[in-house]
Amino acid sequence: MNKWKKRKIFLILSAVLLFLFWATDLDEQSKQLYLELIDSDSRCEVPLLISSQDYNNNQIPDALDIVSGARREVEQGTVYDASYYQGGYPPDGKGACTDLIWRAFGQAGYDLKEMLDEDIENAPDAYGATGDNPDPDIDFRRVSNLQVFFQRHAQQLTLELIPGEIENLSCWQAGDIVVFARPLEHIGIVSDKRRRDGVPLLIHNAGPRASESDSLQNWPSRIIYHFRFPAGEEVL
Repeated sequence: MNKWKKRKIFLILSAVLLFLFWATDLDEQSKQLYLELIDSDSRCEVPLLISSQDYNNNQIPDALDIVSGARREVEQGTVYDASYYQGGYPPDGKGACTDLIWRAFGQAGYDLKEMLDEDIENAPDAYGATGDNPDPDIDFRRVSNLQVFFQRHAQQLTLELIPGEIENLSCWQAGDIVVFARPLEHIGIVSDKRRRDGVPLLIHNAGPRASESDSLQNWPSRIIYHFRFPAGEEVL
């Protein structure tokens, strides 16, 4: 029996005891203290283990900048829009799942469009049909191209996600990138917020607007890639 299952059993027993206490003449302060005790014991606390890399020298690690940039899409209510735009960039407040990614990276100082365009030019064979006929106005907005870019330049991490297992969940950190398989191909950013069992939320835009939601295990397609950028950086 893993640690999380034991905690769930404890929570159930605690709830029963709490009901019995509530039926007695227990004062409100004692009841509140008991509720806080249950909450703290039932939550799976996963340490924040991120790189100290700070590309734009703003005293904030890239991973947290990336999360902040992704969350900005949620806060401003970016509407899902996968339309083709001359010049490449959709207007502020509109975008697809891939647009959330380059905007999030921009918060950390990275020009993901420029990096991807350059990588396609330098290694066209790696990008298949895109390499044969590149289109800078849309290439950086395709999940398949971002997948290749991160395969080449990011660290690939575990796809296993186990609720309640701190060792496993420690491999899922804020700012990580996840790619989901077809038929519902998708990409998003791992949040610094987690469920009670330690599974992180996902910041993404699947329509109608960008959201920060419990989607890592609930997206209809399976996760096929889990990346961390940049690769090879020591954690804090």
